[in-house]
Amino acid sequence: MTKQTAPRRSFASDNNAGVHPAVMKAIAAANDGHVIAYGDDVYTARAVKKFREQFGKDAEVFFVFGGTGANILGLKAATQPHHAVICAETAHINVDECGAPEKFTGCKLLGVQTPHGKLTLDQIPPLLHEIGFEHHVQPRVISISQATEMGTVYSVRELKALANFAHDHGMLLHMDGARVANAAASLDLKLRAVTRDTGVDILSFGGTKNGMMYGEAVVFFNRKLAEDFKYTRKQGAQLPSKMRFISAQFEALLTDDLWRRNALHANRMAQLLADALGKIPQISITQKVEANGVFAVIPRRYIPLLQKKYFFYIWNQERSEVRLMTSFDTTEEDIADFVSLVKKTVR
Repeated sequence: MTKQTAPRRSFASDNNAGVHPAVMKAIAAANDGHVIAYGDDVYTARAVKKFREQFGKDAEVFFVFGGTGANILGLKAATQPHHAVICAETAHINVDECGAPEKFTGCKLLGVQTPHGKLTLDQIPPLLHEIGFEHHVQPRVISISQATEMGTVYSVRELKALANFAHDHGMLLHMDGARVANAAASLDLKLRAVTRDTGVDILSFGGTKNGMMYGEAVVFFNRKLAEDFKYTRKQGAQLPSKMRFISAQFEALLTDDLWRRNALHANRMAQLLADALGKIPQISITQKVEANGVFAVIPRRYIPLLQKKYFFYIWNQERSEVRLMTSFDTTEEDIADFVSLVKKTVR
């Protein structure tokens, strides 16, 4: 039997992490007897209650399998095929969803170049000049990622400004919250304070990157948008039959602030990693470390050598910029071992 030499953890993605023990325990506990399928069960009722404790008693909550499903269904609920969605050029919906948002909604994505992953108010008005002109798609949604794909975090002030701008121009604000837990933990705020209270209309709430096995939620703060969503979810192949196993995970994640503890740990590990790498002369950190992502330029010739032991992704081939993600289960030993490997490799 070959001895395993590769590390048990990597810095490729928080999707690569395992399942938090409390979440795994909740899955096992839900695996007891028969319950009504498709969400008409006590586990789903309890999970929805947990969401409403976080976001308000009138929040509409729908569980789905994954993040792409959550994003495209949330956008579908807010748009018609002649509409457009404004987003950062680096947004997950624009880069990493294989055209699913455009295929499923029929809308055009209008990507805006953003050096730090965040949309700013001055970038949006040029896209609104053709509102009312029948030959052009009509902007309907501003979609932002919180935290962004560059590891940066929108402040409450920035979120409110975008929401107010959207609403003043007859648009809606959608948040891809795959890492919203990390953003809230970074800002030291409650989940509601960085979503609903800032004016967000639709939230894709992520669980997979924060300790769950699978499952995301679409949360509507504008209840009118949710009126027909149960049909949209079914047509979109995102209605889980054994929903209790997603619901049980969310109940665990939202109990006793497990979501926050997981996110705080991942964020702290990212800062620890960035601080250590930043002291190596051959390495430069390219983005503010505000959540659980570290972006760094590493000399190209060293990257394959490092990837043999600790796998990670190259973010920008031209710049030799890599992305290093930490997770709820990243340890200080992982950081120390990787940094030691980097030092030995680049010296």
